[in-house]
Amino acid sequence: MTVPERIDADLKDAMRAKDAAKLGVLRMLKSALKYSAIDKAGAEGQLDDAEASQVIRKQVKQRQDSIEQFEKGGRPELAAKEKEELAILNTYLPQGLEADELNALVRETIAEVGATSKAQMGAVMKALQAKVAGRADGKTLSQEVQRQLSG
Repeated sequence: MTVPERIDADLKDAMRAKDAAKLGVLRMLKSALKYSAIDKAGAEGQLDDAEASQVIRKQVKQRQDSIEQFEKGGRPELAAKEKEELAILNTYLPQGLEADELNALVRETIAEVGATSKAQMGAVMKALQAKVAGRADGKTLSQEVQRQLSG
């Protein structure tokens, strides 16, 4: 079952269960996926799982930014709502990498690319993005690559 199919099935289940919070998040997500598919290939466009995961990751990032802003602004009730939505969205993302897996992958990629300084970080990041395939966010990858290249 593809990610968009799973979202459709969960949307129907949320309607049956009258789960308003989950229903709202899934409708928003389905809309974002549809807009992305239309941008990509017109009205009949379809997204594969990797592209759908990118859209979901973008929605997750928006929620994380909103949580941060609401907490800074002293609005814990809005931050709590965003955290609830974030938890629902995270169920559709692939399992993330453990810290030791990420360390090993970064070390291996640096060796493959032959990078020796931060100036070659772009080449390492490009190769690493392909290997990770959405199981870690860019910020985490960047921090780990910088740490290993400087140390």
